[in-house]
Amino acid sequence: MTSEPMRIQPVKPAPGNRAPHIMILTGEPSGDFHAAPLIRALKKLVPGIRISGIGGPAMAGQGAEIFFPIERLSAMGLIQVARQFSTIRQAFRTVQQRLNIDRPDVLVLIDYPGFNLRAAKYVHENLDIPVCYYIAPKAWAWNASRFSKIKDYTDHVALILPFELPIYKKLKISATYVGNPLVDEYPAPPSGQDNNVGCQNGFPVIGLLPGSRSSEINKLLPVMLDTAQEIVKVHGKARFLISSGIAQYDQRIRQILEDHPIRQSCSIVSGRPAAIFKTADMLIAASGTVTLEAALCQVPTIIVYKLSPLAFALGQLLVKVKYAGLANLIMGREVMPELLQKDASPEKISKKAFSILSDLSAHRRQLAQVRQRLGTPGAPDRTAKIIINIMGKERKPGA
Repeated sequence: MTSEPMRIQPVKPAPGNRAPHIMILTGEPSGDFHAAPLIRALKKLVPGIRISGIGGPAMAGQGAEIFFPIERLSAMGLIQVARQFSTIRQAFRTVQQRLNIDRPDVLVLIDYPGFNLRAAKYVHENLDIPVCYYIAPKAWAWNASRFSKIKDYTDHVALILPFELPIYKKLKISATYVGNPLVDEYPAPPSGQDNNVGCQNGFPVIGLLPGSRSSEINKLLPVMLDTAQEIVKVHGKARFLISSGIAQYDQRIRQILEDHPIRQSCSIVSGRPAAIFKTADMLIAASGTVTLEAALCQVPTIIVYKLSPLAFALGQLLVKVKYAGLANLIMGREVMPELLQKDASPEKISKKAFSILSDLSAHRRQLAQVRQRLGTPGAPDRTAKIIINIMGKERKPGA
């Protein structure tokens, strides 16, 4: 984070004395989730500010006008390919129309890079609206060509991972490390308090987090259940909590579980995984943001992932980072074991689980350092200040 306090420039009156207007574009539930505290922070800085955009229930709950719901974009995996493209085209046309007929003072992009960088390009070439990117594309991991688009089409980037800032500085892209919004969502566990007591009672409680996409659930949940069966051979009273983050996949999880011998030892937990973090001694989780959430809650985690052989081979050519897990990337070392592809077998995962369960405290101490690297709470507030500061900036079309 920047060491100097950010000064807020006075907000210029909007044309016709209308309320300042910010448009936010996101395309996934995680972006909607992070947009909500950002909207609260913006309204605190500028009472009466108006928010519109592509979003979901979290944004709507903060008073944003949703002109295209993310549910239509998030359902992509369930419909035909031709219709996917049709829905995306419709969403983009809607954005173009709204940018022209209900012109915002700032365009804020949250994640969802394929769509959002295209929107940024449209604004750059046709309008004089400043653009702020919050939760930027992971171009440092793959598709580095996106860096040039970010540089050309945005005015400022609010970064949420500390190792990103040196990369952006080297590329001379205007950016600030604002902290990570998950630090706000997951306060530090009380010092000396251990919420995970299953092992102390003689039965470990283990969270199984197979991911939020249907392909991940189909590939990883059977392996996780087989791993659970191996663990029960040693810890006969072990309990397993299966995370179902998206309601539309509940039925598929139940179908996989109902035919498995371990089903009597498992429970399905719907919604965000915070309840699992409070209860579980450890997790077995698909690679993704959820593993960073687990690190902030100091829940020891084994990261697993499987791709098709072709996809994995292509990934090795394209991905330029040493680790799959965000906590490991932040720390520069493996604080969460990673078992990928052939290594993501029930035998190897259960062996690693036994090692973690034998010394949970040591693993929790390692994870406590992740929060220290991320810095203090307040990412939405810092990002809101950046957005307000660029509100009066004009960009010449095509410049």
